[in-house]
Amino acid sequence: MQGARLLCKLCVRVASKGRPYRTIEFEGFEILIGRGDAENDELTFRVARPRDLWLHVGGGTPGSHVVVRNPDGGEVPRSVVERAAAHAAWFSKARNASRVEVHVCQAADVSKPRGAKRGLVQLKRHKRLRVEPQPPGAPEAEAESG
Repeated sequence: MQGARLLCKLCVRVASKGRPYRTIEFEGFEILIGRGDAENDELTFRVARPRDLWLHVGGGTPGSHVVVRNPDGGEVPRSVVERAAAHAAWFSKARNASRVEVHVCQAADVSKPRGAKRGLVQLKRHKRLRVEPQPPGAPEAEAESG
């Protein structure tokens, strides 16, 4: 893959310059990470497809929206969800916490309240996962379901 750099055994960073999000490949799944409020909105509402997974830190903490591409609509492996959750925690204001709660849902369950600021969303339903924040390329993080 041209322009990609190996960061860990199964994690590859793909060139994403000029896009509103960072792109990482992990175990064959593409993980997209928003760069700011406007870019989070674009990633969540224009780039993500309904069956993709959407992740964000819980508790109203500011952070990047993270999308795991799921083109087949099947089950995303737990290791991929945990890695994406660790990235969501890393690219947030909770980066320095030992464990961070991350909300996980399908992109179809994410909506924008009328008149809401950029980056602000509401979720119809979600699951919670507690993870250790990890930057791209770090060894696998441990997670707890909640």
